[in-house]
Amino acid sequence: MSNVDNKNFSEIETKSYSELHRPASEFESRSDYLDHELQIMKPRRFGLNLPGRDFRFELEDFVPAIAGTIGIIAMYSAVMMAWAAGLTEKWDHVNLDVAWAIEVARVEMIIPALLFCVLASGFINPRANLAGNHGPMIPMIFVIAMAGAHPLALAILIGVFGLILSAVKGGSRLVNLTSEGVAGGLLVFLGFTGSMSQINSLIGWANGLSSEAEGVAAGDMGYVALIVLGITVVVYAILAKLGKRWLAIPLCAVTGFVVAMVSGAGFDLTFTTEPGLPNLNPVYWWGSTETGWQLGLPNVEHFIASLPFAILAVAMWSPDFLGHRIFQELNYPKGTDKVLMDVDDTMTMCSFRQMVGTAVGGGNITSSWGTYMIPAAIAKRPIPAGSIILGTLVMVIAIVGYPMDAAVWPPVMRVALLVGVALPLLEAGVQMIKETKDSNSAGICVFAAMVTNPVLAWALTMLLDNNGLIGDKERPQRLSTLDRIIIPSVVLVICLAAMLAVGMLEGKYGIPAFL
Repeated sequence: MSNVDNKNFSEIETKSYSELHRPASEFESRSDYLDHELQIMKPRRFGLNLPGRDFRFELEDFVPAIAGTIGIIAMYSAVMMAWAAGLTEKWDHVNLDVAWAIEVARVEMIIPALLFCVLASGFINPRANLAGNHGPMIPMIFVIAMAGAHPLALAILIGVFGLILSAVKGGSRLVNLTSEGVAGGLLVFLGFTGSMSQINSLIGWANGLSSEAEGVAAGDMGYVALIVLGITVVVYAILAKLGKRWLAIPLCAVTGFVVAMVSGAGFDLTFTTEPGLPNLNPVYWWGSTETGWQLGLPNVEHFIASLPFAILAVAMWSPDFLGHRIFQELNYPKGTDKVLMDVDDTMTMCSFRQMVGTAVGGGNITSSWGTYMIPAAIAKRPIPAGSIILGTLVMVIAIVGYPMDAAVWPPVMRVALLVGVALPLLEAGVQMIKETKDSNSAGICVFAAMVTNPVLAWALTMLLDNNGLIGDKERPQRLSTLDRIIIPSVVLVICLAAMLAVGMLEGKYGIPAFL
């Protein structure tokens, strides 16, 4: 039994973090020290948390910070390019290019990073996970733009709906109503599909490589992806064997970069993002139809067009938050409830970040920051220190410029997302499916997600599971009528209505959008 297990928890309750802190040299292992740090932390909710008094910076904090930085550069770039394509296609007077997308991404990486990574999650409320990117919504952005939505109108609606849900503690209640079987199935599906997506994207990039200078034709370098993925598997397996999976993102990303360069793909990497500050004046972005987004301020029609997408985005928050909190619960020791991310506080932070980030000129659709939280949980680190480091890194890179090009290079970006998000999701899902009743719920959840999508599958299987139709037959006896029928039914109806309204089922089943 470790020193952490023998700790007098009554002493932990009465003394402060600074009084209980002990040097790492006093512990048998680094893992025991990190466990102890998690157990003695007492973050102040919406108060001032200070380094030394309330938390400490550790070497492990750089891992989620680097992982989150790589992930957010890639995702912000994808978001802005999707907005540029959709809005340029929709409106004759709008012409947004790659340079515009990079500038908007840099706006998102400076002001929101300072306000919500460094200040909010770092110093003010370390129980609120960082507000990052809503990955599942990225494929919808072109559709959102073509529907006549306005980024600022969408942000205001998402922020208002999110604040309402967090005020009534709706996020945490939905998390508590999701059984381990349903949650495990959701994570397995997201992990598997995410892994396949990153692998296929890397293969597609390698097959598209060509260089007249090197005499290489497109389609002749698919082997680069195989080499990168093969070495990534070996490195990841070794780290898992050594209990050092928290090093997976930086080590595998660097390995992917080096292997791709050595394999001859270096000619595909160009550095074009020069140092400097983007335009930080909100009037430039929203003040007229000639500057910034070239849309001006939103009107009533813009809000109406944005409404179903805003409902959908907020409805998808709960399963997203659930997956991130589960990682903490699986990797943290007992007695660490005080440092687990608070779902409702995270929802509050995401809501404010959504409105503020877009108001100053951004276009991101936000959610809990998975590429930060997942490696942070694996590294057994709480939120604040890594959040401050991440926010600082993001701002520095946005100003320097050139590292953005390397971070979005496929051998770096795809490998980082594969080992840092997709594979851990898959592993956590498998780990949660422990009993037959859990496997039954998980299997139905995966099947429903394949038929429709993960959000609708989560809502449907939560309703079935809470009524004993799948999974634990005794579960309904432990739930009230409100938790068993009313809340899951309302969630299912809202999710289905929002998806039908925006045409999310059109691609698979030809059901056109209602709006």
